[in-house]
Amino acid sequence: MTARIVPDYTYEDYKQWQGDWELIEGVPYAMAPSPVKSHQRLAGAFFLALSEALEACEECEVLFEEDYKINENTVLRPDVAVVCGDEEERYISIAPKIIIEVVSPSSASIDENYKFSLYAQEKVDYYGLAYPDEKLLKLYRNTPNGFDKMGDFRKERVELKFDDCSIILDLSKVFKRL
Repeated sequence: MTARIVPDYTYEDYKQWQGDWELIEGVPYAMAPSPVKSHQRLAGAFFLALSEALEACEECEVLFEEDYKINENTVLRPDVAVVCGDEEERYISIAPKIIIEVVSPSSASIDENYKFSLYAQEKVDYYGLAYPDEKLLKLYRNTPNGFDKMGDFRKERVELKFDDCSIILDLSKVFKRL
């Protein structure tokens, strides 16, 4: 029996690839074809709601599908991320304060398992898994023991606190157009 050799790609390799990819522990993962409209509407609604809520937090910015380089062989592309004080222009180089992943059937396993564990380990303050069909946000806050579930939200107003910022995310507005 022959051992299967898996390539160990790096960020330098990743930068050269055509199309949409994520790199997880040196293994490339092709992202699905363009997301369905409900996915894009929901990601856009989170981007808009977070942008409006963060107007007073001048050092923070909301990013849409921006590379998050965790290390040389792991680069993810969260749907929406809030980053504060990152001076790097080419990619996200520090743990975001908030990451929202819009979950689709093709991404559910990675979003709910691998990214969940990795984002907790990387000290992302809040991780949200958004489900367009259910109009549902499962929201988690990072604690010394990893992510702790804050709840399942549909129409609530949720307060998120990090650094010197405190924002209100109004989910009735976010899910309104779905």
